[in-house]
Amino acid sequence: MKRIHLFEFEDLSWFPDMLRQNMMDFLRFAISTLRIYDPIVPLLQVLVEKSTPSEILDLCSGGGGGIIGTKAKLDAALGKNVKITISDKFPNIPAFELVKQKTNGEITYITDSVDAMDVPKNLEGCRTIFSAFHHFNPEQARNILADAAEKRVPIGIFEGASKSYWEIMAAIFIFPVVFIFCTPFIKPFRLSRLFFTYFIPLIPLFTIWDGCVSILRLYSPEHLLKLTETIPAKNYAWKAGKVTHKSGAKIIYLIGFPEEEKYSAV
Repeated sequence: MKRIHLFEFEDLSWFPDMLRQNMMDFLRFAISTLRIYDPIVPLLQVLVEKSTPSEILDLCSGGGGGIIGTKAKLDAALGKNVKITISDKFPNIPAFELVKQKTNGEITYITDSVDAMDVPKNLEGCRTIFSAFHHFNPEQARNILADAAEKRVPIGIFEGASKSYWEIMAAIFIFPVVFIFCTPFIKPFRLSRLFFTYFIPLIPLFTIWDGCVSILRLYSPEHLLKLTETIPAKNYAWKAGKVTHKSGAKIIYLIGFPEEEKYSAV
């Protein structure tokens, strides 16, 4: 499927923040409930082991859903408690605080704005981006990767879809059912979520549109590797591909990290 960079409502500056936060809450709930990112734990393990310090700085965290479900399995795989910090250019503080509470403070957050294209050097650890890389156009996407490579830190890009027409159909016909049954259980509780789901269904409509557009905007593994070809970083390895969730869903990934020896496939 060709990449088509249509607009997403949550990217628009004039889009109401109340609706944006509710949409991110839904995505966090869906991603963490389905544990869609379980299969990428071995890839995360590689990044953490290549990182100094052995920490994770999650960028473009949105509602924070991508990283939550992977932490327990990652800790088990590494045999230690991995420090994780979530961040965003437009931090969703209520959602971040909920993530911190749900993980008993094991996942912390940055209140200041963090630009994924120019991450401050004092923010250490390997970088991850879950379900958000498709928001960036090719030039911006390359700049994100180049910033990590030039600063000699590992980075992992993970998208919880595989860019298929079936996924677009699922978003159109399954998302409405999910909203109907799951909305009362999404936290933090918001009256606005109930009103704009059941009475004026703006949240489902905008989320379905953005979900379909997200699939069209996804970078394929081949496209991701092409973005890295013009990044002049020596001894920096890149690997892209897809891994499979137990449901059969595919997850697109790109990992990169500094190395001195030839990279062996994960």
